[in-house]
Amino acid sequence: MHFLAIESSCDETAAAVFTEEPRILANVIASQTDLHQRYGGVVPEIAARAHLQRQLPVIDEALRRAALTLADVGCIAVHNTPGLVGALLVGVSAAKMLAVTLEVPLIAVNHIEGHIYAARIAAGRDIFPCVGLVVSGGHTVLFHCREALRIDLLGSTRDDAAGEAFDKVA
Repeated sequence: MHFLAIESSCDETAAAVFTEEPRILANVIASQTDLHQRYGGVVPEIAARAHLQRQLPVIDEALRRAALTLADVGCIAVHNTPGLVGALLVGVSAAKMLAVTLEVPLIAVNHIEGHIYAARIAAGRDIFPCVGLVVSGGHTVLFHCREALRIDLLGSTRDDAAGEAFDKVA
């Protein structure tokens, strides 16, 4: 089965096509760095408007790179939490529209837990059970990942200093 994944939780519009192995066939990212640079941080309204402009072209490019069409997609996955409300609304709306039109399942993905799965894909093997530390943007979270679908929160910070510092250094 081919999956189409959509990401619009903050200031990057992204789409990926992958298989259930998982094998990534395409990954397209449209950065908004230039749009927000002069403000010293992400402006939610600007991010949401940029997602509106970029979402469909990014999805189209991901499918093209994977040498697939929408008819080949068997499932849509979309980040639905946490994130900027307006930005998430764009991605979730696009995903819902595609899932209904294609008559395929729609899977909601927690953005923070998605970072754990990204580590599994990068490793190219099963990593569970493990302890997952996510330090990204406004999120610093520690998980006990018992299985791929059984992730327990161990703790998180109340502020976003660690994640922001990590992003600035990166």
